[in-house]
Amino acid sequence: MINSRYYPISAYYNPEFITRNEGKIKVEGYVTDIITDMTLDWLQKERKPDQPFMLMYLHKAPHRSWLMAERHLNEFTNKKFPEPETLFDDYSGRTSPAAEAEMSILHHMSWSGDNKVFPEVMDELGIPEIGYDKLRYAYENKRFTPSQAENFRKAYAKINEDIKANYAGMTDKDKMRWKYQRYLQDYLGTIKAVDENVGRLLNYLETNNLMKNTIIVYTSDQGFYLGEHGWFDKRFVYDQSFKTPLLIAWPGKTKPGSRSDALVQNLDFAQTFLDAAGVSAPADMQGESLVPLLKGENQKWKREAVYYHYYEYPAEHMVNRHYAIVTANYKLIHYYYVEDQWELIDRKKDPQELKNVYNDPAYAKIKKELHAQLEQLRKQYRDSDQLSQGFVDKFMDDASQGKVFGVSKEKVEQIKARRAK
Repeated sequence: MINSRYYPISAYYNPEFITRNEGKIKVEGYVTDIITDMTLDWLQKERKPDQPFMLMYLHKAPHRSWLMAERHLNEFTNKKFPEPETLFDDYSGRTSPAAEAEMSILHHMSWSGDNKVFPEVMDELGIPEIGYDKLRYAYENKRFTPSQAENFRKAYAKINEDIKANYAGMTDKDKMRWKYQRYLQDYLGTIKAVDENVGRLLNYLETNNLMKNTIIVYTSDQGFYLGEHGWFDKRFVYDQSFKTPLLIAWPGKTKPGSRSDALVQNLDFAQTFLDAAGVSAPADMQGESLVPLLKGENQKWKREAVYYHYYEYPAEHMVNRHYAIVTANYKLIHYYYVEDQWELIDRKKDPQELKNVYNDPAYAKIKKELHAQLEQLRKQYRDSDQLSQGFVDKFMDDASQGKVFGVSKEKVEQIKARRAK
């Protein structure tokens, strides 16, 4: 992991690792392959075969800036992907935070750092930088070996020739479509290496007779926008970022191929592992064991709503602070701090989440019920306006001192002025 004020990211190529025995080391290769090599090495050399183990196998991919492995460069830079229905969402049906967020593929995804347009091509075409555009590009490219750099340039030469030939005549819609294709090519190419390497790990477990007595959880820290609502990144409580992939295999307990639409959260994992191991969970833990669902005992699952709270504002992508209750049928969302706005989404009638029905009289009863449920969840999880204010005060103090990535001091002053009105 490389941490600095300007590059709070780890590298895809030839990354550094902080290790227990050797301190900081640099390893040549592609990060997804290297992490898997290290994981398999631990299983083979350090795991004690006569004792239970818990392994957390965590990847950098597919974080920004989506650099795929050399072996996938030519395959994915030539693919074309279908566009999501909401790629050109104008945000007119919701409150202001959706339109104000800085995660538009068109306006906020960088040409060089994200879409791999060579900096000299940007200069030739007069394309203005977006954010840390060329810095992002330079950070990864300076890490390449000569052969890696050559392969990268060859693979993206066609992309750069295409933008040189067409940029002058491109409308905003054309640019959005072009950048979307570049985004999907790189993102899915990056994901392919994850798929391959997860396969390597599963093959090891199978070969060494560990599958039958191992619970395998395949998940992420959140979902991700792949062009839906015209966005990349995450943060909002809308489905593409709020819903998180979750696959669990528990041989002998969970029926292969079974599915569940129960409302579960990542805070349930700890209690699940404790329950599976026959250990009582501490009383102050806030999740619930998923064991009943994993055993097909769905009638024992009682949760009807989940709670969400996003605090990180102002920050890169500028998604306003909000908390929400999510049920099977509805979302009630409260945006606060800069604006005091509410959204009510009917998840069944409006699966694309395009229309706020908070002020629709037809939803008056359900709105009242959701408000009551929301307050109950806030009490259950010990959240409050007072607690939020503490986060706000500390975060704004850091932002005012230039300590928050992606936010200038000028932006902070603009936000303060808006709040003062």
